[in-house]
Amino acid sequence: MALKIQGRAVIPGAAEGKLLAADQPLSFWGGYDWKTGEIIDRRHSLSGQIAKGKILAVPFTRGSSTTTAVLLESIRAGTAPAGILTTQTDFFFALASVVADELYSITLPLIVISPEDFSRLQLASWVSVSDDAIIRF
Repeated sequence: MALKIQGRAVIPGAAEGKLLAADQPLSFWGGYDWKTGEIIDRRHSLSGQIAKGKILAVPFTRGSSTTTAVLLESIRAGTAPAGILTTQTDFFFALASVVADELYSITLPLIVISPEDFSRLQLASWVSVSDDAIIRF
């Protein structure tokens, strides 16, 4: 891991794993199977990929507040991504992470990075996120 990006932690935490990155938003409502961690939106570029335990990088969510419920259920079931990287503060992701920490004592890091850094990140295959929102790849 030779490159690093300084992000801004919306929900701080440490995580590492294979990177699943897309330049299009993802709706967890109808787009993510909380039972398996599979991205099931057949129009999405990550369709068929398993996000469980990986670092998911999408610019933001698409859809409704149901994203929060689906992500929260996947956190409870152990099928959520290990961390999420976005280009803007996403309140649906943030709310799921906050509630998961309160209910299950599970932290799901949510880190915001610039669109330029998001583009650079697309070249990575493995990333680590530190508590101080530094992303290494």
